Amino acid sequence: MDELGARAAALAAGHPRDARLRRVGTSRGGTPLWLLSVGHGSRHALVVAGPHANEPVGGATALRLAERALADPRFVRDADTTWNLLLCLDPDGARRNEGWLSGPYTLGRYFRNFFRPGFLEQPEWLPDGADHAALPETRTLLDLQDELRPFFQCSLHGVDVGGGFVELTHDLPGMAQRLAHAAARLGIPRELGPYDTLYWPLLGPAVYRIPPPRRGDLAAAITEAAVESTWFHPHRYGTVTAVVEAPMWGVAAVEDPSPLADPDAVLRTVSGTLRRDTRLLEGLLARVRPHLDAVPDAARLLAPVDDYLLVGPGLADSWDPDLHGAGQRPLPPLDTARLTALGISGRRVALRTAGLLHQLARAAGRAAADALPELDRLIDAWCADYHDGYGARWIPVARQAEYQARVVLAAFELAGQYTAVRSHSGEKDWGSAPAVPMHRE
Repeated sequence: MDELGARAAALAAGHPRDARLRRVGTSRGGTPLWLLSVGHGSRHALVVAGPHANEPVGGATALRLAERALADPRFVRDADTTWNLLLCLDPDGARRNEGWLSGPYTLGRYFRNFFRPGFLEQPEWLPDGADHAALPETRTLLDLQDELRPFFQCSLHGVDVGGGFVELTHDLPGMAQRLAHAAARLGIPRELGPYDTLYWPLLGPAVYRIPPPRRGDLAAAITEAAVESTWFHPHRYGTVTAVVEAPMWGVAAVEDPSPLADPDAVLRTVSGTLRRDTRLLEGLLARVRPHLDAVPDAARLLAPVDDYLLVGPGLADSWDPDLHGAGQRPLPPLDTARLTALGISGRRVALRTAGLLHQLARAAGRAAADALPELDRLIDAWCADYHDGYGARWIPVARQAEYQARVVLAAFELAGQYTAVRSHSGEKDWGSAPAVPMHRE
């Protein structure tokens, strides 16, 4: 975090006429929230890095975008645009991941030091609507959106294991082709059926339409982004939002469209594995929880553990072919890519939970030490499944950031064309979605 701020400050100092760095807010932990702005155009593009604490590539991408904007007049002067780059939306959470950010970049090191806050503490979500947003990070982002009224907004996310994809609030024709070109040039697998978008409209290979928020329970909000969010808040201004996902460990099979002979057998294995893993982790949590009273800030680690254990059984049921027709939503057509993504997602839920429990057991000391060997065994076995079973391979940070920057710039250009056409035609936006207070229903 400190390095990111220092590099942004140096960039602004080196280009005092075209770049500015200002503090736009303060996190819950007292960390400054920095906005780097490049250019003086009348139209604003807003890029949000670090909305999820365990996805650090966005900060590197934001700096790369600033450098591109300073070097290439197409993205600033010719486009009459000011680029506004929020360097990290959740700096406190990002600091909790610093245990693995220094490397070496192994799956075991990543998951043993993994942190992502509970769903209700993630600053992009508005479970009670914008007017009742309580997190200072969320309020900062909402205020920026209302101040800038951006024509284009981009949220920079990272996929720990899998492939790259894009989620859009409006169709941008040509996005799938631009994404495919960037992915092919940089050797990034495209995720053709991510769990996040399982039921979302497909706009093109690895490009998905984000549906408007809807009422639902907390599990649906966590797993399907059904809650009102900062992705939709600025749409009263005609904003096009793009969520750009870049993978850290790539898996080739997530872009394999070939059919499988018996997809139901794969689904039974994936759902059964997730149920078994959830039961194991619930037992380990029961052993660790009584010893956490003296652990500082244990509640922040327990919140995401409880979230994952809440959604795990429901996910397993939703994938189980033997339960379809028993009130479960039917799955879309399944090929190798989708089934691989589901398997990766089930393993992700278990590994994140195990990693958080590992940190809690370490913090509890001798009282919970008996849980550590079993947690180590599970983490090692599940990481080996990612590495050996799925062929997950680390993608260098520079390549992750370059891929993400190219996709952002492609979306930026297409969004400019889209908004120009819409303005010329007189088309009106459908406006802001209503608040969705699911967890209080």
